[in-house]
Amino acid sequence: MTLTTIRTAAASSLAAAGLLLTLAACSTPAATQQTPSATPSPATAAASAAEPCPGVKVIIESGSLKQSAADKSVCVPVDAPTAASKVLDEAKVKTEGTTQYPTELVCRVNGVPAADFDITHKGGTYREDCSKMPAAFAYWSLWTKPASGDWAYAQEGLATLQVSPGQSLELLFQVDGEPAAPAA
Repeated sequence: MTLTTIRTAAASSLAAAGLLLTLAACSTPAATQQTPSATPSPATAAASAAEPCPGVKVIIESGSLKQSAADKSVCVPVDAPTAASKVLDEAKVKTEGTTQYPTELVCRVNGVPAADFDITHKGGTYREDCSKMPAAFAYWSLWTKPASGDWAYAQEGLATLQVSPGQSLELLFQVDGEPAAPAA
């Protein structure tokens, strides 16, 4: 056996051992895996974008508004399709519609934007009174993301939108079209 053959065999063995250790580190023994309950339970502690969520990850981002009182990221355990409005309730996210559209639209999230807050936009400043349709240049947008995929603008409102385990749900405030989509 030559020295080159021995080195190649040793390198192959080390690579295989490294791969096995990596795979072992990524897997969790069955006895310690968490199984989500059939009924959503209170949202778990704040979750970063990189942490896995056994249910629906809820992200609230004030975006261009620069009023961060509403910003948060939490995981809400679910094991079946669930109404987005119920998932937000479990995440302790309070949404407010408008007088004209009380459940169809989102005007405020956890009180943001406040009624006395000046929203700066290309045309000047604006204050949201939540009476009719929010301004086309300053509003909360609703986004969904599958476990592996890209963000998509929601085609339904909170009352009818169903989200499933592994998905993410984001309310993002946009001013003059910025940010154009969720960051992660």
